[in-house]
Amino acid sequence: MINIGIIGFGTVGTGTAKILLKNRSLLKDRTGIDINLRRIADIDIKRGRGIKLPKGILTTDAEEIINDPDIHIIVELIGGTTIAREFILKAIKNGKHIVTANKALLATYGNEIFGNAQKANVEIGFEASVAGGIPIIKVIREGLVANRIKAVYGIINGTTNYILTKMTEEKVEFAEVLKEAQRLGYAEADPTYDIEGIDSAHKLAILASLSYGSRFSIKDVYREGISWISPMDIEFARELGYKLKLLAIAKETDNKVELRVHPTMIPEEYLISKVDGVYNAIYVEGDAVGSTLYYGRGAGDMPTGSAVVSDIVDIARNIVNKSIGRIPGMSKSAKMKNLMKMDDVLSMYYFRFSALDKPGVLSKISGILGKYNISIASVIQKGRHERRAVPLVVLTHKAREKDVVRAVREINRLPIVAGKTVFIRVEGKE
Repeated sequence: MINIGIIGFGTVGTGTAKILLKNRSLLKDRTGIDINLRRIADIDIKRGRGIKLPKGILTTDAEEIINDPDIHIIVELIGGTTIAREFILKAIKNGKHIVTANKALLATYGNEIFGNAQKANVEIGFEASVAGGIPIIKVIREGLVANRIKAVYGIINGTTNYILTKMTEEKVEFAEVLKEAQRLGYAEADPTYDIEGIDSAHKLAILASLSYGSRFSIKDVYREGISWISPMDIEFARELGYKLKLLAIAKETDNKVELRVHPTMIPEEYLISKVDGVYNAIYVEGDAVGSTLYYGRGAGDMPTGSAVVSDIVDIARNIVNKSIGRIPGMSKSAKMKNLMKMDDVLSMYYFRFSALDKPGVLSKISGILGKYNISIASVIQKGRHERRAVPLVVLTHKAREKDVVRAVREINRLPIVAGKTVFIRVEGKE
């Protein structure tokens, strides 16, 4: 029998407990191992969670689980980077194997946690830390182990995808959709981590660490959120044949890895652009397998609980078969790869200038773009008004980020330009 202790009995903890209790016999039939939920710790053990638990399983003291010699695997589901880190490090010291859904903790203290686990010869399961029920960690770590990963693109935050989908379909402002998302429970009361791209950046750091055999942290990820996106830009994107998504992007080029999270225009015909609502999708390109796409629910009690139980089963098998460390959590020979500076990233770009409708305006703007080696692919100009600025939209061929920033700075100083220029990066084939 393999005994499990859960610390944190919130949404994911409840889903995990439901699966372990309901499917205990199924798991035993499939694995030959009796996986027993022994204890659950939470500061609130009075609140009903719609689940019937065995008597005496609940405790308010996490130390009872950490110090229980009969518990083999501890599942950390409390979140945050302070108490969770303390509990995990103490559990590792006590020889416990760990399963966690805590992307913020791994993206911030992953080096410390994996280093301690390796020394203690215990395993860290973290499938639930990225994309909920999509088994993307197992895909990259095992299924695509024969590949050099060339690129990873992900819609890995359901809240922002829901917001952008509603803005696209209903042509409404960001603030209005955010309020609806909060009312429906898709967004937190404080949505900062989601809408500012922090959650996606945590997850991208984990995916990149797996993909490139290097240990990246959230500090390595360039990040922009979606709160400034307007329905006007979404509509112009549609006219140009693109959809707007908050994309997490990792690429390796010339032995340098670029890591970035920001609003991105992607061609409408791409499968990933068709992923709407709260769903997640991750595109992975390997040198042998080519392009692959993984789609599903990125959050929720049962999808994420499914990922947690998957890790529990993997570790239980390794315990029973005496094969701990059979598949390293992270590369044992991790080498720091060079990060590409955001200034050096190459991308296509969408610009929306607010320009006076006068002769020579486009030539002045295009002249400055040309000065910085930025080539125009297409132009849209809407409206005619001699005294008021009108939108002038430009789509470019590939350009370097630092050249784009310099060009926009110079264009914004022109007397014919009113307001701040909007620019959005564009992915896809030219």
